[in-house]
Amino acid sequence: MRACLTILAVLAINLLIPTCHAQDETAVPITIVIHGGAGTIEKAKFTPQQEQAYRATLKQAVEAGYAVLKRGGKSLDAVTTAINVLESSPYFNAGVGAVYTAEETHELDASIMDGSNRQAGAVAGVKHVEHPIDLAKLVMERSPHVMLSGEGAEAFAKACGVTMVDNAMFNTEHRYEALLKTKKKLRDAMEKTPDYQAAHDLLDPKFKMGTVGAVALDSLGNLAAGTSTGGMTNKQFGRVGDSPIIGAGTFADNASCAVSATGHGEYFIRYAVASDICARVAYQDKTIEQAGYEVIHQVLPEAGGTGGVIILDSQGNISMPFNTAGMYRAYKNSSENTYVAIFKDE
Repeated sequence: MRACLTILAVLAINLLIPTCHAQDETAVPITIVIHGGAGTIEKAKFTPQQEQAYRATLKQAVEAGYAVLKRGGKSLDAVTTAINVLESSPYFNAGVGAVYTAEETHELDASIMDGSNRQAGAVAGVKHVEHPIDLAKLVMERSPHVMLSGEGAEAFAKACGVTMVDNAMFNTEHRYEALLKTKKKLRDAMEKTPDYQAAHDLLDPKFKMGTVGAVALDSLGNLAAGTSTGGMTNKQFGRVGDSPIIGAGTFADNASCAVSATGHGEYFIRYAVASDICARVAYQDKTIEQAGYEVIHQVLPEAGGTGGVIILDSQGNISMPFNTAGMYRAYKNSSENTYVAIFKDE
């Protein structure tokens, strides 16, 4: 009898062990959140076909990133995978869909950050790299630096075996039309005031914004964030916005949160938006919803800044505040169906 009881006890323990492992494996709610830019995005300006195309691309991107997480992949790889999809789409201002500079070329920026150790990589003003977010990741992993720019960044890319592409690869008709409209509006504004800065301020905000980004939480509990952009329509003098700047457009720290921003970059730089949100979480014990609301709906508007952010914390909580008419956004986690939205009331 005693032997039978011993065997039963061993069997009971063995039966319990898989249950404990299963609980451990699901303890972290793997999650990915993406954005495709914020701005004057109004439903009336979309045809049903256009809206469907945008939603389909957002869904494809977030689910591609989630697939990486589901098979046990790193949050960093989920972020790059999702952003690669958006960089390959003509609908968003990154990669193939990048806006034009004043010289009628394209200059691309990107950054990425690892929340587990605060390692980061960024590139600015690259012209011949198909996926700038991948190059930013290479800067983080294969160089002692955080940010590389222009020809130097491309020389580093070549040294890493990255295939260079013709800048014309990023040409799109609708972005070129936007460039011509911007140039005309700027000329008209310059007739009212010879001050370039004042004239530039008169431009529609839609010509100053446009970014893609992702934040992710993997099964090990590590956060990551990444952002990629074609910059500002008609930009001059090698202008660089917030997207490649750690702390402004991108930030990730397991102790607080991961953030990717989109909006009028100059304001996001001045107010260190991404790191400010995470600092409020870390030092003021605020939720990401509270921190995001304060920065996006109070700090930025008071300064004249517009845009939005996606935020994710180590518990899988999500916040997506924006102070514009809309923001392309989506998320996917281990407990909910894929969420995709564009307009404010969704």
